[in-house]
Amino acid sequence: MDCPDIIDFEASGFGADSYPIEVGYSLASGERFCVLIRPHESWSYWDFRAEGIHGISRSLLQTKGADVRDVCRELNARLKGRTLYSDAWVVDKIWCNRLYEAAGMWPSFRLSAIENVQSECQYFIWDEVRQSLLQESRQRRHRASADAEFIQQVYRQTYRQCRPIN
Repeated sequence: MDCPDIIDFEASGFGADSYPIEVGYSLASGERFCVLIRPHESWSYWDFRAEGIHGISRSLLQTKGADVRDVCRELNARLKGRTLYSDAWVVDKIWCNRLYEAAGMWPSFRLSAIENVQSECQYFIWDEVRQSLLQESRQRRHRASADAEFIQQVYRQTYRQCRPIN
């Protein structure tokens, strides 16, 4: 079983006014990509609690972040025609839309919920496996491409546990 291609976004906060500050993905092929996003001029909301989780400061985004149009062009070139899955589709879809709206562009890829490729068994054990793997890994870095790769690990583990024994 191939692992699905995963995308993840980090954001300026948790509420309706939040916007994407980093996007990353991990493909089934092993390719990983991550980029910081310089806030668009129309984006101002900032939540220091979110900054504490992902460790990305607003000043870092201003100096190291890429322009929204450049981010969208890069993603479109790399992901054209693919479907990428998210374990937080409800918010990731909003942040993806916000990114592309700010750039005045459309994504060349589809974004879908991880539940669309999970079996029922995987769905029911997902949170337990995720927690177990988090404790084992002691992963401290909460960043987009690392999170995307971690979601793939959870997917693989749940798939193995749910696979019928012949």
